[in-house]
Amino acid sequence: MKKEEGQGSLLLGIIALLAVVIIVALVGALALKPEDTLIQGEAVASEYRVSGKVPGRIEKYLFEEGDLVHKGDTLVIIYSPEVEAKKEQALAAREMAEAVNRKAKNGAQPQQIEGAYELYQKALAGEEIYRKSYERVSRLYEKGVVSAQKRDEVEAQYKAASATVKAAKSQYDMAVAGARAEDKDAAQAQVARVDAILKEVAAAEVERYLLSPCDGEVSEQFPKVGELVGQGSPVMAIVDLTDIWFTFSVREDMLARFAKGSQLNVRIPALGDDGKTYPVVVTYLKVMGTYATWRSTKQNGGYDVRTFDVKCRPLAPIEGLRPGMTALVVNE
Repeated sequence: MKKEEGQGSLLLGIIALLAVVIIVALVGALALKPEDTLIQGEAVASEYRVSGKVPGRIEKYLFEEGDLVHKGDTLVIIYSPEVEAKKEQALAAREMAEAVNRKAKNGAQPQQIEGAYELYQKALAGEEIYRKSYERVSRLYEKGVVSAQKRDEVEAQYKAASATVKAAKSQYDMAVAGARAEDKDAAQAQVARVDAILKEVAAAEVERYLLSPCDGEVSEQFPKVGELVGQGSPVMAIVDLTDIWFTFSVREDMLARFAKGSQLNVRIPALGDDGKTYPVVVTYLKVMGTYATWRSTKQNGGYDVRTFDVKCRPLAPIEGLRPGMTALVVNE
C-alpha cells in the first residue's frame, strides 16, 4: 500500500516538474520574441522664403504669423531711400536729356538765324566793293597808272572778302539746318538711356512690395519692423498646407516594404489616438549621409547598415494635418 502511495507521489512530482518546465519555456519564448520595430517619421510641407531684390528697412507687415494668405497678396512693404534718390536723379536727367533733344531738333533760334543772315549780307556787300576796286585797279595797272604791288594788295583784299562771304554763308546755312544728324542721334540716344534708367527704378519700386508666392499660411517673420534687410535676405516664410508629405528614416534591412509606389498605412497620434490610420504611397527614396549609418559591432559576419530617407504622400487630404506632426507606420 505504501509502495503504491510512493509511486503516486513520484508521478505527481514528475508531472509538476514538466508543467514548470513548459511554463518556463513559454515565458522564455515570449520574452525572447523580437518586438516589431516602430518606424516613426513626421509631416513636412513645402515652405517658401519671401525675400526682396532691394535693400531697405521693414516699413510694414500686412500679415502676421498664422494668417492665411493667397498668391499675389502683398505681405511686406520695404522702405528704400536709395530707390527714392535714384528716382529723383533719373527724373532730373530725363528733363535735361529732353531739353538737349529739343534743342537738337529745333535748331538755332530765329534771332540766331537772322543774325547769321545779316552777317552774310554784310559779307556780300563787302565782297562787291572789293570786286569793283580790284577791277578798277586792274584796268589802271594795264595802263601803267598803278604799280603791281597796289594791284596785288587790292586783289588780296578781294580774295579775303570772298572767303568771308563763304564763311558767313556756311554759318547761315548751319543756323537754318540746325544740329548735325549725329548730334540729333546722340541727343535721342541720351533720352532713351534715361528712359531705361527710369524703367529700372520703376522695377525697383515694385520690388519694395513683397508678394506671396503661393496660397498658404505665414509660418514665420524674421526681422522686426524698422530693421534693415539686405538684398535677397529672407523676410517671411509661407508654408503651403496643400503640399504636405511624410518623411521617415528607414534602415536598409527594413526597406523591403518601402519600395517606390508601395502603399502603407500610418497613424497620426496628434489627430487622436483612436487607432485610425491613413493610407500613403512611397514616392521617394534616397540614401542618407554616412552619419546615419548603423555601424556593426560584430567582429565576424556583421556589416554596416545604411539609412534611407523615405518620403510618402497621403492618398487623400488629411484634415487637421500640420507640419511637424508625428507619423507612425502601422505594422501589418
